[in-house]
Amino acid sequence: MPEIKKVLVANRGEIAIRIFRTCRRIGIKTVAIYTHADRKAPHVRYADEAYCITDGPSDTSYLKKDRIIEIAKKTGAAIHPGYGFYAENADFRRACDEAGVIFIGPSAEHIEMMGSKTGARAVMAEAGVPTVPGTKNPIRDVEEAKKIAREIGYPIMLKAVYGGGGKGMRLVHKEEDFESSFRMASSEALNAFGNGDVYMEKFIIQPHHVEIQVLGDMHGNAIHLFDRECSIQRRHQKVIEEAPSPFISKETRAKMCKVAAEAIRKIGYYSAGTLEFIVGADQNFYFLEMNTRLQVEHPITEMITGVDIVREMIFVAEGKPLSYKQEDISILGHAIECRIYAEDPSNNFAPSPGLLTVYQTPEGPNVRVESGAYQGYEIPLYYDPMIAKVCSFSKDRNGAIEHMKRILSEYMISGIKTSIPFHMAVLKNPTFLSGVYDTGFIENKFDMEELKRREHLDPTVAAIVASIKQLISEKISASRAVTRPDITESNWKRFGKMINLSKTV
Repeated sequence: MPEIKKVLVANRGEIAIRIFRTCRRIGIKTVAIYTHADRKAPHVRYADEAYCITDGPSDTSYLKKDRIIEIAKKTGAAIHPGYGFYAENADFRRACDEAGVIFIGPSAEHIEMMGSKTGARAVMAEAGVPTVPGTKNPIRDVEEAKKIAREIGYPIMLKAVYGGGGKGMRLVHKEEDFESSFRMASSEALNAFGNGDVYMEKFIIQPHHVEIQVLGDMHGNAIHLFDRECSIQRRHQKVIEEAPSPFISKETRAKMCKVAAEAIRKIGYYSAGTLEFIVGADQNFYFLEMNTRLQVEHPITEMITGVDIVREMIFVAEGKPLSYKQEDISILGHAIECRIYAEDPSNNFAPSPGLLTVYQTPEGPNVRVESGAYQGYEIPLYYDPMIAKVCSFSKDRNGAIEHMKRILSEYMISGIKTSIPFHMAVLKNPTFLSGVYDTGFIENKFDMEELKRREHLDPTVAAIVASIKQLISEKISASRAVTRPDITESNWKRFGKMINLSKTV
């Protein structure tokens, strides 16, 4: 394989910048793509080169396969897909191969193999990975499916064969609800993914969502980078992750990690990947799916292991062996990631796009911020509302939590609503602090109404109004005065106080 000297990221926002940073560190030039709506986005400014892939403001799509590959060929760049968009698209990978463009990721065969959840379950079962009891193929006969459900035992979960993000999923508690739930799941899957096939599996009581990060190369080497707990979820979407999991035992961790690494070695998988498991209260674990791409939450794994996953992906795409052996990898501490969304948590997490009138990210030790925004940037309506990922690190979990509280308290954002108040509330929640929380945390252990009450009773709102009124009054007085008013502090200090008060609004 030829050496990679330039990388085009077929993505946008914080993930594009994150990949560019590794490229810059190892001396690789970078290429950004953007739409008219994203022409002022930070990833466009950061890259060495940038190319618009749309013809006008009304076109906001990044799904321009031919144009992206054309730009890659023109610039001599390899393509890293980031996550989302073309990250798990086997046809895009094949198109890159046919065009002679290096794709930084797994083979088309592996992407396709793991793209079908039922197919992935069968492959992993054959590779020795425990799987949740359920159907191996899409449900065709509802009556036969009911019979299987009775054998498995309710509750059961219906899931889209091709999909993710919680689309095409229905929890069924009793047989009388099976048919209607099946129709709804199938219809939603068809609308979301163009395929209405669904399968079912046993629903695990008090489930924990734990995943194992893996790396493989083209020489048959495979390692794991330990685990992440991803059970704080809203509408089946992760919002807070931590590494390692505070719930699983050392024995369970060792078993899961060994099984994951052995599985990708057996199937010949290369590049970065993640095996997602559901873990019951009894510590039994079952394979859910495999993501054949870089994960949103990969930074916390990098923080606890010291491994640059993007760097390894690039080296593997060049045909090089992994830089690490399994014995080189150990857990160095604990890390937590909060996904900062442009959403209003007190209004059912409604989108909150708009102009960032104030935007200042936290700094200091034990903090990592990956952001796709800046002060004066307008958060667009057309894309995912995540504006940043903020991570804390410490030698232990308690330290990581305390660092995260400090980090979030220093995050200054005005002009839009964000999910920061929600994150702060979670970090103080007794169930979260115990480390024994499951995927039902938000529904069962978190008081959303209390979060709403706190925001409406927040005394800083009145303080901000008073500060603004006072500032206007002082400006009027100053304009009328012959000499400068006698004040005890500088305008800079007073302005800083006002901004500091406004950050929680």
